[in-house]
Amino acid sequence: MKTYTLSNGDQMPALGLGTWKSEPGEVYKAIRTAISVGYKHFDCAYIYQNETEIGAALSDAIMTGEVNREELWITSKLWNTHHRQTDVKECLNVTLKALQLDYLDLYLVHWPVAHKKDVIFPQDGNSLVSLRDIPLEETWKGMEEVQKAGLVKHIGVANFSAKKIAQVNQSASQRIEVNQVELHPLLQQKDLLDFCRKEEVILTAYSPLGSRDRIPQMKAEDEPDLFEIPTVKAIAENHNCSPAQVLVAWAINRDTVVIPKSTNEARLKQNLKAANIQLSTDEMNKISNLDKHFRYVTGAFFALPGSDYTLANLWDE
Repeated sequence: MKTYTLSNGDQMPALGLGTWKSEPGEVYKAIRTAISVGYKHFDCAYIYQNETEIGAALSDAIMTGEVNREELWITSKLWNTHHRQTDVKECLNVTLKALQLDYLDLYLVHWPVAHKKDVIFPQDGNSLVSLRDIPLEETWKGMEEVQKAGLVKHIGVANFSAKKIAQVNQSASQRIEVNQVELHPLLQQKDLLDFCRKEEVILTAYSPLGSRDRIPQMKAEDEPDLFEIPTVKAIAENHNCSPAQVLVAWAINRDTVVIPKSTNEARLKQNLKAANIQLSTDEMNKISNLDKHFRYVTGAFFALPGSDYTLANLWDE
C-alpha cells in the first residue's frame, strides 16, 4: 500500500475506509471485514454517530490478534459544536471513549463553521456562531493542545480552502498537516492540490465515488453519475475493472489519500485492489479534462439566512 510521510515520519496509508453514512448494525461488520481483507486506515467523525460501534469492532479485532493498534491509522473529526479552544478536548474525549482508543493518529477540524454548543445541526442562522466570535485560530489552538497532550499524533482540517489554511498557519505553532475535501473527476480542485503540495499538506479525497447514498435532501436534481461518465467507463474496460476502481485509482495516482465508503465485502476488496491500478499518462490526462467544479456536498446547509455563512465565504470562491 502506498503511504505518505508526515512531519514526524509516520506513514499515512493512501487508501482508507470512509464511515460516513455507515449505518449502525452494518458498520461493525464492515470494519471487521475490512481489517480481515487488509485495510489499516479508517476515517471516522463525531457527527457520524457510529463511533461506538466502530470502537467495538476495532477493540475486538485488536483483542483477537487480527491487527495491532500500531498498525492502524485512525482519523476522527472535531464537530462544529466544540470550536472554542476550551471545548476541543471535550469533543475528542467523547470520540476516544467511543472508539476505545488512547489516541488518534489524526484529528481534523471537520468544517470551518461554528455552531452554538447545544446545536448538533443548525436549522436557522441563530444556531450558528460567527467566525468573528470563534476564530479558526482559536479552534486550532485547542487542536494544538490535544496534540501536545499526546491524545492525537497529527492534526489537520477538512473542507478548508487555501485561504483558510494560510490564515491558520500564519499564527500556528503546529502547521496543518492534512486537509480532507471532496475530490473526484468532476471536482478536481487543482489549485488547492497545488497549494497543498507547496505547503506540504496531504490532501484527502472524500466522496470519491460521488456519495451516491446521501439523503435525498442533500441531492440536487439530475446529478451526474460518476460511474456513467464515458471516459471513466472506457478506462475501466481497458483495465478490466469497475468504474469505481478507476475513480479510486485516479485519486491515488494523483498523490492524494482517498477514503471510499462501503459496507459490502466484495466492494471493500475491489476498492483495496484499486490502490494498485496504475493509470497511464494518457488516461490521467483524459480524466483531467472532465473537471466541471461540481460539488455533491455543497455546504448549503450552513449558508443560512441570519448567519455570516455563505457559499462564497465557505469555499472562498
